[in-house]
Amino acid sequence: MFIQTEETPNPSTLKFIPGRVLLESGTQEFKSRQAAKSNSLASTLFEDENVDGVFIGKDFITITKSNEVNWESLKPSILSKIHDFLSSGKKVESENKNNKKTKENYNKKDLEIVNQIKDLLEERIKPAVAQDGGDISFVKFDNGVVYLELRGACAGCPSSTITLKSGIENMLKYYIPEIVSVEAVNQS
Repeated sequence: MFIQTEETPNPSTLKFIPGRVLLESGTQEFKSRQAAKSNSLASTLFEDENVDGVFIGKDFITITKSNEVNWESLKPSILSKIHDFLSSGKKVESENKNNKKTKENYNKKDLEIVNQIKDLLEERIKPAVAQDGGDISFVKFDNGVVYLELRGACAGCPSSTITLKSGIENMLKYYIPEIVSVEAVNQS
């Protein structure tokens, strides 16, 4: 098995592409060893004390490292752990934790806008963000402001503010004139 790696715009995060589907749907993010206990792949990766975050997408894994180590020394260990896990035939456990459904109470006009936002996110924005090893999720729409959660390589990326304001905000405003701004939120 050959596992490709790609740099992401976030210098602390590297994208690992094993060439197979890991999750049938959704994404999973683990920001601590404790949070990763429910997932055998993430738990295995967190065995290395220099791993600060694990994000699992459909066909990729992004690892965020601590500042105390460089990628040249950490990458071989991560590659080995991923290879051993996948070669053993183990599957990545699916979990519904990150697919939270919140009850949305929008009036008819706002609900139409929210549906347009979600469609644009799914069709145009998420695929581009996934290329960089991350994900973006709709949180809420309130008085013309769209609140989004950045995950994986996008969380903590030095260029995420530029991407959010210059890219995502401009695109959403172009297609949906009712949008005033786009803001990032941090959720745990």
